[in-house]
Amino acid sequence: MTSRTGKQGVAAFLVICFGASWAYIFAARFAWGLSLQNPLVQLPFGLMPAAAATVVRRWVTREGFADSGLRLRWRRAWPYYLAAWLGPLALTAATLGLAAALGLWAPDLSPLREFAGGMPPWAFILVLMAVVPLLTPVYAGEEFGWTGYLRPRLCPGRPARATAVTALVWASWHFPLAFTGYIEFSGVPAGLLFWTVSFLFQEMILVRLYAGSGSVWVASLAHAGNNMVLSLVSGVLLSDGAGLGTTSVTLLMTAPMAATCAALSVTAKLRKRGARESAGPQGPNSADPAHSAPEVTV
Repeated sequence: MTSRTGKQGVAAFLVICFGASWAYIFAARFAWGLSLQNPLVQLPFGLMPAAAATVVRRWVTREGFADSGLRLRWRRAWPYYLAAWLGPLALTAATLGLAAALGLWAPDLSPLREFAGGMPPWAFILVLMAVVPLLTPVYAGEEFGWTGYLRPRLCPGRPARATAVTALVWASWHFPLAFTGYIEFSGVPAGLLFWTVSFLFQEMILVRLYAGSGSVWVASLAHAGNNMVLSLVSGVLLSDGAGLGTTSVTLLMTAPMAATCAALSVTAKLRKRGARESAGPQGPNSADPAHSAPEVTV
């Protein structure tokens, strides 16, 4: 695929994805009177990035799906699947711990019981963890588009910049939801800013999972967990339970993600330094393929 073809593909993807998605949610809210908080109403919106990527791959650039990451890669990627499944639960615990440490939340899980219709909180969380893998194909609707198609085609040779730009595009795609009843910020400009920052750290984690596993399904599993465990549980306990605003909850959820990204970055640098030292005097020109493999940086 030539550089020109790649740019045409990216442009077509963005036009189709944004045009169809935004037209749908504004029509759903203001023409048809539907609530964007209804998961069934959200579904076409969430699947639009995958639809746009499919159209572009099949009919615009005709590049096919060889690099789409659709293989499951169970044998190689199982540690990444496990991290993608358990990671959002760990981030939820860290978010609640931070809120408690700051005096913003007195540990109380009763709002979860009320939200779940009387189900014990521990049982409700187990149900959510079981549901996350089942909803992974739904969230692949976004990951197949953003992480699997768009990011590898942005800023060639600059993976960190490509991740940042993808996060900005992904965040801006969500912006109309703040004006159509899906999410409410007390101060919309500040809310959208902090929401965008959270998307940046989410994308950094999703890219690391995708790059390590080679499968878009791993990123989709983590995305499902972020929405169904991290956002849902934190929202119920901190917004409904503790009365915190959406912006405050967003910041509290973002802090553990930022710490995770920092830890991943430090680990990657240490691993790279260790690889250079183990190469010895041969240096970067070593013929050992283990030292010549490309590295994905986020």
